[in-house]
This record gives sequence, structure tokens and C-alpha cells, in this order.
Amino acid sequence: LDYTTAAVAAQYAAQLGLTGKGVGVAIIDSGISPHPDLGKADGKGSRIVYSESFVEGKPSALDEFGHGTHVAGIVAGNGLRSRTPQGQFPFRGMAPEAQLINLRVLDENGRGYDSWVIRAIERAIELKDKFNIRVINLSLGRPVWESYVDDPLCQAVEKAWKAGIVVVVAAGNGGRDNSAGNYGYGTIYSPGNDPYVITVGAVNTRRTFPLVDDSVTSYSSKGPTRIDLFVKPDLVAPGNGIVSLEASPSTLLKWFPQNEVMAQTYFKLSGTSMATPVVSGAVALLLQQDPKLTPDQVKARLMKTAYKDLVPFATVVDPETGQSFFIQHDIFTVGAGYLNIPAALASSERANGDARSPRAVMDPSTGKVYLVVAPGSVWDTSAVWGSSAVWGSRVLLATSSTLGSAELWAGSAVWGSSSSVVWDQGAVWGTSTGSVSDTGAVWGTSAVWGSFKLLATGDGF
Repeated sequence: LDYTTAAVAAQYAAQLGLTGKGVGVAIIDSGISPHPDLGKADGKGSRIVYSESFVEGKPSALDEFGHGTHVAGIVAGNGLRSRTPQGQFPFRGMAPEAQLINLRVLDENGRGYDSWVIRAIERAIELKDKFNIRVINLSLGRPVWESYVDDPLCQAVEKAWKAGIVVVVAAGNGGRDNSAGNYGYGTIYSPGNDPYVITVGAVNTRRTFPLVDDSVTSYSSKGPTRIDLFVKPDLVAPGNGIVSLEASPSTLLKWFPQNEVMAQTYFKLSGTSMATPVVSGAVALLLQQDPKLTPDQVKARLMKTAYKDLVPFATVVDPETGQSFFIQHDIFTVGAGYLNIPAALASSERANGDARSPRAVMDPSTGKVYLVVAPGSVWDTSAVWGSSAVWGSRVLLATSSTLGSAELWAGSAVWGSSSSVVWDQGAVWGTSTGSVSDTGAVWGTSAVWGSFKLLATGDGF
């Protein structure tokens, strides 16, 4: 099996007979092109059971950009074209028998609009019972411009969540953005800033099986969310140098031909866009095992069972420039931890209440920062689902007097570099200072995701 699958132990699910069969996953992206790895187990027909385009002037739901097909393969590719003489499938996805609902919202250049995405979400809700849509994958995002309560995109994903669909969203690729002097903190994109959805950051597995050397990628966006200050991401999962399905022809293939792994078959991409479908596929496995789980119960279980022992610090180096990036595995970088499929499938706990992500709140009189959970939420009910049970020692935040000092929190300095103060109160807790938003930016462009180098070339680091 490939290193990504090994890192999250999806093979454990296969041993239990869990393949996502019967579960519908809506891929709201740039479309999905036909591929042998998206066929049924008997080789007769496709597992893409519905396709529709919401891109104006583009009635076809085929993938001209190349992003949605890659995402679909991570969720549900069966690895057919990568079969080895030993009968293994190196490039098999997480839930290789899940069925896919293809809702295209990005054009041939990866661009789109809120209205297209919202219409696609509404269609997924309409089709929920017909195709048993239990998961929506959103490997896209834009800067946060307003509170989630006023953001129509956030309100759309909440509507899906409350209709019984687990919504999994990319955190964004803004982790290297230091334009506000905050070392990539506060760069979560919408709708990943919504407290209900599962927001996913990216891990580099370094192509090794042990987890000891895994670290969050330098580009993975960090919390807290702008304006509302929610603790995000909720989880992290492998997202670096991921080999999945190629859409040919496509814009990404034209831009990055060196990323092709097998001619007209597989392609390598990096980004939180790739980590997100890893979690979506895991959710499909969990819901096949226990179809009665609610979205909040799924989120709570994945967060509580997440692997929490990533090394406190890591350093990654750009192989082209030699530039080093310091990574700190704090609560705003890894959330509740690293996706752990065996632990999630082995758990039988059912949370009572919603699983809204907590807020980070600073007490101006003391300078201390606390997690504040919503009344009646899962994290407010008992020690079993309490903050320390889910976030571990990372829940203990430092005071403002220790920012940038040698004093440690969960084995590391809290707010970023140990050599300098990362956030002052105006930059962190304000609502406009140092905004990364670009009012002219649209979906999937370099203005939204940072640089396509982070999204689509090589290992990404």
C-alpha cells in the first residue's frame, strides 16, 4: 500500500470488510472525469452515480481543471490501474466502493463563485435520500471576510450538516503567509471557519511508515479563525505528495506535466485539498460501519480518537531554495490531532450534543487565553468528551507574558516561533488588521490558496 494509506491505517478498515459501499460522497469541486479506478467492483459501470455542473457556460461536469478527479480518487479510487503482480493496489483510495456524486463548481482554471458552491450544496441536500449522500467534500475555500453567522457559504454548509450530511472542508494553504506578522496563524479559509464542519489540515508523511517523523506541512493553514476565533483545524491528515487519479486532458496536467506518475493514469498533488478527501473517505468507512451516527457524533469520535503524539516541533526545508520553516504542533496547527482510522472504528462511544469547535478567548485583565466551549456542546457535557480528553495537553494555553518565550506549552512555545513574539493583540484578536483577504480573489486561484506551488507541485513540503 502507498505511504498515505499506511499512515492512516485504511488497510485496517479493509480487513474489517469496510470499503464505503453504499455510502454516497458528494464531491463539490472542478468535476470528475471518467477513470477505470472509479468503476464498480465487477467492472460493469461507474460509481459516479450523478453529475451536474453549476459553472455558468459549462454544462458538462467533466473535470477540465484536474483537481476534482484527483480528490475523487483519494476518496474512492479502487487502484485498479495500479495493481501489482502481488495483487496490491498502491494507489487505492480510502473508501474504494463508495459512490460519488459529482457537483462541478470550478472552471478549467480552478475558479468559481460562492453562488455556484451554495447551489451545489443545496443540490446535495436535495439528493441526500436518493443517493444516500452522507458526506460532502469541499477541497476549496476563500478568505474569511465576515463572521460565520453572516457568511452565506458557512450558512449553506451548516444547512447540510443539520440535514444529516458530514461536511469535510480544507483548512487552506496559507500556513506560510506572514503578511500580518503572524507566521501563518489565523489563515483558515471559509467555509472551514464554520464551527460545525470538520476542517482538515495537511501532514507530510515523508513517505515512511512510522508516524514518528510525520509533521504538519509548512503551507497548512492555522487557526484560530479570523473574527470568530474558533479553534481550527479540527484534524490533520496526509496531504503531501499524494498520488491519485489524473484527468487528461486538464489544466493542471498542462501546467505540471512532471507530476504525472503513469501516463494518463495517476498524478501527484500536495495541499490541504488532498488531506480533506482522506478524512471524507474515513467518514464513509465509519458510516458504513455505523449508519446511525450523526454528523456531530462522527466529528466528536474522529477528534477524540485522533493520534495526539506528534513531535512538538519540526523543521521542513524547501528542496529548491533551502529555506527552512519551523513547525509547531500546537492546537491551532493540528487541532485534536492526526486522523486515526483504527481507533475511530474501534470506538463505540456516541456523543450527545453538537460538536461545534470551541473559541479561543483572551482575558484582557490577565492576558491568559482559554478555550470556551458552546453551552450544551459535546465538550461541555462530561470528562469523557471534555476539552482535555479531545485536545490533550494542548488545551492548556499560555499567557500573553509567555508568548515567544522559552516557556513551553504541550512541549512547545504556544504562539509560533520560540525566538520572537508571533502575535500582538491587535494582529491576532482584531478583525481587520493584516487581513489576508483579496476582494477580487475567486475560488481555487493562487490568490486564494497562496501559490499553486503549494497546491500542485511535487512534494510541497
